[in-house]
Amino acid sequence: MYFIGYDIGSSSIKASLVESATGKCIDIISEPEKEMEISAPEANWAEQDPELWWQYVCKATQGLLANNKISPENIEGIGIAYQMHGLVVVDKEGSPLRNSIIWCDGRA
Repeated sequence: MYFIGYDIGSSSIKASLVESATGKCIDIISEPEKEMEISAPEANWAEQDPELWWQYVCKATQGLLANNKISPENIEGIGIAYQMHGLVVVDKEGSPLRNSIIWCDGRA
């Protein structure tokens, strides 16, 4: 059995596969291969599309499972760390309404 830990950062999504019985790190994947773009529509603004984060979380998860020949049923739990000071505005269904204002934004 395994855990997956996610680090959702502004440069990439990192995912680690950890053996639950021993705590041993089995594999680490980073998506995308190059840093994610930060949008700056105006001076001192910094935004990212939260839907891209989700796409990269899915891709990293699929990679960990495929590379290590593990079935999703063998994942006991997940942990998530997120970039500091981010704002994701969502509607009542939980869908993002706009780009996320991320930690390096200077509006505040």
